[in-house]
Amino acid sequence: MIEKLLIICVGNICRSPMAEALFAEKLKQTSPDVSVSSAGLGALVNHSADPFAQDLMRARGLDISFHRARQATQEIYFNADLILTMSTGQQEEIESKFPSARGRVQRLGKWGEYDIVDPYKRPKAIFEQALQLIDQGVNDWYKKLWG
Repeated sequence: MIEKLLIICVGNICRSPMAEALFAEKLKQTSPDVSVSSAGLGALVNHSADPFAQDLMRARGLDISFHRARQATQEIYFNADLILTMSTGQQEEIESKFPSARGRVQRLGKWGEYDIVDPYKRPKAIFEQALQLIDQGVNDWYKKLWG
């Protein structure tokens, strides 16, 4: 049973905060006891979510203005039941540095067999493309685990 879901990207200001918000929204009705959080492999610690990410979430009625980036640590990995990354490379990096996380680390795009490109410092259209893939990944995982 998944009680703690961790979502990972690089800076923890673009992709993972959006995925965190989408998962939390989906789970609050059906599985309110599931804790959803995010962190970054190279987090821009204490930075707020990227303005484009905030705008895209706001358009969906979700507020991520409170989000502050945090660095992924061994303790954060240890406490998570499922760790979802944005790419195969991130998954491999975590499994290499933290072998105890193996088996709990998966790609958000696993079921569609895709990675989600980092939209940081890129045009809003790239954020929209990333969000579309994040949304698909969230929906796929939700159906597999809670659907």
